[in-house]
Formats: sequence, structure tokens, C-alpha cells
Amino acid sequence: MTYGKESLRGRFIPKKASKYVGDVKNIIYRSSLELKFMHWCDRNDAIIQWNSEEVVVPYRSPKDDLFHRYYVDFVIKVKTASGEEKVHLVEVKPSRYTVPPKPPKTRTKSFLSEVVQWGVNSAKWDAARIFAKSKGWNFILITEKDLSP
Repeated sequence: MTYGKESLRGRFIPKKASKYVGDVKNIIYRSSLELKFMHWCDRNDAIIQWNSEEVVVPYRSPKDDLFHRYYVDFVIKVKTASGEEKVHLVEVKPSRYTVPPKPPKTRTKSFLSEVVQWGVNSAKWDAARIFAKSKGWNFILITEKDLSP
């Protein structure tokens, strides 16, 4: 899985800087989906606080069986309609990367690379779910389908 073709990188400048927890001058987006999510966090009144790549979750990679550091895309604190506050770890990915790759008729290097990447992503997300649960938070995957009007 190569993410290069859809790469869009830059700095995000929030209109409601007080909602951002961290260095407001160093908010980096690495894709158009992340940028869209940042705008959503900034505009959404239900989002009390948010940050980007501030939480690090250790995970064991199936690729090399070693521990690595997973920088979760976002942490958001939301005020629900009932007034309750909830915290979510959020990973933003294109939907096609949130499901296992489908085997082609002949196995290619590209497919094998996708299988390895799926395994790594799954390990990261499993570790993030456990980490979030230990703090009373939730882990969610957000795709372009969730960000569409």
C-alpha cells in the first residue's frame, strides 16, 4: 500500500486555537483526509479539545516482531448531546486501507506488500484499542465516507 499518490502535506492553522491542545503553530496534516478532519474538529462545537499525533502507543509489528511507536492521528474530546464528555483516539485512513487486501489471481509483490501493511496497521489498531480502553476512551477509524457531507 503506497500512500504517496494521495499525499498532501502542510500546516493547519485553526480558527479556534483555544480548542487545540499542543503547539498550535505546529499542526501538521499528511493527507487531504487529515486536513478535512482538522477543519471538522475546528468547526464542530461538540469538539471541546483536540490534538494531532500527540499520543504514542507501543505495538508489536508482525513484520519484524519488534516493538514500535504508533503516533495516533488524533485525540478528540467530545461533549455528547446528553452533556457527557468522551475521549476518542482517531485514525484517519482511506476506506480501502481499513479492510484486508483482496488476493489477485496471481500473487504480486504489490499484493504481498499490501498484506504486510495490513498486518502492521491491524497490530497498531489493536494496540490503540487496548490503550484507549485502559484510559476509558474509544478508538475509532474515520474514512472519507465518514467525512462526506
